[in-house]
Parts: sequence; structure tokens; C-alpha cells
Amino acid sequence: MKAIVGTQYGSPDMLQIQEVPKPVPKDNEVLVKVYAASVNAGDWRLVRGKPFVMRLMGYGLLRPKYSIPGTDIAGRVEAVGPRVTQFQPGDEVFGDMAECGFGGFAEYVCANENALVLKPAKVTFEQAAAAPSAALTALQGLRDKGKISAGQKVLINGASGGVGTFAVQIAKSFGTEVTAVCSTRNLDKARSIGADYVIDYTKEDFTKNGKQYDLILSANGHHALSDYKRALNPAGIFVRTGGNGGQMFKIMLIGPWISMTGGQKMGNLIAKPNKKDLIFVQELLETGKIVPVINNYYPLNKVAEAIRFLEEGHATGKVVITMEQD
Repeated sequence: MKAIVGTQYGSPDMLQIQEVPKPVPKDNEVLVKVYAASVNAGDWRLVRGKPFVMRLMGYGLLRPKYSIPGTDIAGRVEAVGPRVTQFQPGDEVFGDMAECGFGGFAEYVCANENALVLKPAKVTFEQAAAAPSAALTALQGLRDKGKISAGQKVLINGASGGVGTFAVQIAKSFGTEVTAVCSTRNLDKARSIGADYVIDYTKEDFTKNGKQYDLILSANGHHALSDYKRALNPAGIFVRTGGNGGQMFKIMLIGPWISMTGGQKMGNLIAKPNKKDLIFVQELLETGKIVPVINNYYPLNKVAEAIRFLEEGHATGKVVITMEQD
């Protein structure tokens, strides 16, 4: 089979498309013929080996432990291991490979059956592949870390990115008033996916307009913690899901102190893929409460180009990989 292979950390240009052995499912695994995959921040971090702490978390100290990147997939089950009970050949599925050794940028991949759910019939493979990692991050950030509840005023900073577009829609599904912060060119898109209010960050700083929110979810790191603190109401919660590593460590150090000394809460979210939440996302897709926003499609042999595009930070929604070749 064809797969995108990286044997050392560095530029995405070091990735190569190669012929590699087709995987064989273990007892509790499913072999999936991949129809579509999507690119996430975790994929380019795996390729570059940055931040360095990732290497210490089991990704490989000197070279990648997982030579085929790719987290999110959608496809059709081709074979199942003898202990698999949830799927059978022919089932259309999607899921998150982060706990299964990655491998999504390939024509076939093996996954533990608990990493997959059935794809809703009315959702395309490309839409399904766009959802797992970003939608789970948005869901866990808003619901688990942010304690979202109906009637709250919620602000999504970075509302036009992969996590942000899902966060706007998921926040609306919980019955909240949503303010989306994005650039001028993405204001209409934010409105179209349900934002009640939009703020153009090129013209207005939401941390200085005097408004406060019950919950702020930030998918980037463009403000100081003191700015976010000012934009929260006295009992508000700030959740960071993306941005630079420096802000992550600041929240790790300062967030607990802020949370203990006042009514406000501040913290990082590291999403944890799990079957229960993937089923929740499946239901949101099935009911149309979330519709993936897709910026670009790239064939498998253009994965390096797709990763570079995502790294630039200007994608509106998700970047999807198809198995078609030029």
C-alpha cells in the first residue's frame, strides 16, 4: 500500500510517499481502507518533534516512534480481528488514531475497535475525517473543562480554525450565546455556523471592550493571561486548547494560583480520545448540529504541502487528505 513515511524529525518536506506492507489486524483491531484523513496540529508537531516535551511523552526522543503520521480517518472496514464485536467488513467508520499509533496518512490502517464509530450515512467520508480530533477537543474544552451550560455567554477565540469552527457549533448546541473572534475574511463564515456575535480581531480587541464572558475557549495564544482574565466575569472560566507552548506553561504555573485565589478558573486542555465522546460527536454529525468546515482538499502525495498550509495558521476549518493521486 502507499503511505506517507517520515523516519526523522524535521521539515514536512522530509516526508516521502512509499510502498509499505499492508497492516494485518490484531485480535481486537479493525483493518480500514482509508477514504479520507485530515491534518491536525498534532500531525505537524509529530513530524517536527516540537515542542520537545512531546518526545519525552513517548513519541520518540531522537526519531519518530510512529513513522506514518495521520490522526483522523474515515473509511470502510475491510477485515476484523477475531475478538472484534462492534464492526464487520463493509461498515463505514471514522475515528481518531492518536491512541493507536497514528498511521492515517496511508491507504490502509489498523485501529483498535474502540477508536472507531460508524459513520452517519448522510455524512461524507471527507466530512467524517474532518471531525474526530478537532471536535473532541472543542467538546472536552467546553463541556468538561469549561463546564458549559445553557444561557451562558461564551467567547471562542480563534473561531475560524479547525477546533474553533467546531467549538462555535458545539457551544450553540448547548444553548449558549456565542461570540466568535476571527479575521475579517471569516466573519461571514462564523455567522453561518451559528455565532450570535462576531468580533474582527484586526479591528477590535475583545479583551479591552469592557465586555465579560462566562466561558472563553481559546484555540490560539495571542493574548496574555491578564487580558483573558479581564474579559472573564468574576466566576468565569478560561480554557486554552491551542497556541504556543509558552502560554501553555504559563497557564500550568499561574492557572492553579488564579483558580485558588479567586472565583475565576484558568487551565489548559489536552484532549483525550475516547469512545464515549466520539459517539457524542457522531450524534452531533447525525443530527446536523455540527457540520464540518473544510478549507482545502489534498491528495495523499501532497501531505507535506497540506501540513505546511496548516502550519501557516490561516486555514478556515479543516484540511482534508483524500486517497486520490494526481
